[in-house]
Amino acid sequence: MQFRFAIIGAGNIAAKFADAVSRLDGCEVAAVASKSQARAEAFAASNGIAAAYDSYERMLKTERPDCAYIATTSDSHPALSELCVQCRVPVLCEKAMFSDERQAGAFFTLAEREGVFTMEALWSRFLPANLKAREWIRSGRIGALVSADFEIGFNPPRDWGNRYFNPALGGGAANDLTVYALHLLPWVTDRGIEAGRVGVVAAPTGVDETEAVLLTLSGGLPATARTTLASRVEERMVICGREGRIVVSKPHMAQSAVLYDGEGGLAERFEDAQTQNGFVYEVDEAMRCIRMGRTESEAVPHSATVQAAKYIRQIHEALGR
Repeated sequence: MQFRFAIIGAGNIAAKFADAVSRLDGCEVAAVASKSQARAEAFAASNGIAAAYDSYERMLKTERPDCAYIATTSDSHPALSELCVQCRVPVLCEKAMFSDERQAGAFFTLAEREGVFTMEALWSRFLPANLKAREWIRSGRIGALVSADFEIGFNPPRDWGNRYFNPALGGGAANDLTVYALHLLPWVTDRGIEAGRVGVVAAPTGVDETEAVLLTLSGGLPATARTTLASRVEERMVICGREGRIVVSKPHMAQSAVLYDGEGGLAERFEDAQTQNGFVYEVDEAMRCIRMGRTESEAVPHSATVQAAKYIRQIHEALGR
């Protein structure tokens, strides 16, 4: 039977998701909902979707999709995720799914009790270049780990009402950028976060514009995450070991990974020449888990979302949010 997705939200990222679904066999986007009926209908027409709604709840109850993808701004993610579970519709929610670990933990407890699949849509965990970096680490190619560093950032339009800087829309670097580091650094190194300290600079609107997070991963491994909405920086993840290092450029949308030996010489280079839309991997994972009757993905477990939410909360609290 055809697997039916519904999309909540009708922005650019929703269009990328719809394109990813169209690239896979056995699935379709059956419906889309927006706060605006006109916007929903325009999105449906542009993306070949049969049904359009101006009510998220009405779409969920009428269409009864196999899974709902939440593509709205991050301020609405917790409430919409809970709405899906209340309607007994599996959830794939854009990052950051939560910005408070207590709220995240309570939600996942509810979802598991109701037997409903839920997953944060952290597409970067599925990208072949990041998987290759993890494989190199696991196979001992760089020896015992010494440090891990992550840096991404760019300079979006200085429109204080947009989703990057508006606190009412969940703006700030933590929800948009730092969430990647909080997921990828523990995942690629196979180590949990034992402790963390945050340093934050605020934008004029009061959201976090630039931050540095110093983490201690399991075994005492130091890791740093630097993210900013104030400047275009050299975006990369660097994992150093006693026998070499790995560099992944633009790790949140990784297309390449480079392995260096202990002397700094090039040992191996991986280029992802196959992926055209990296969302296909998370779409496929959601379908696989739901068809198997699972409530959680091993690739993006609930614990990873709870862990990331803890440090997003700390960043927000450092600014009094």
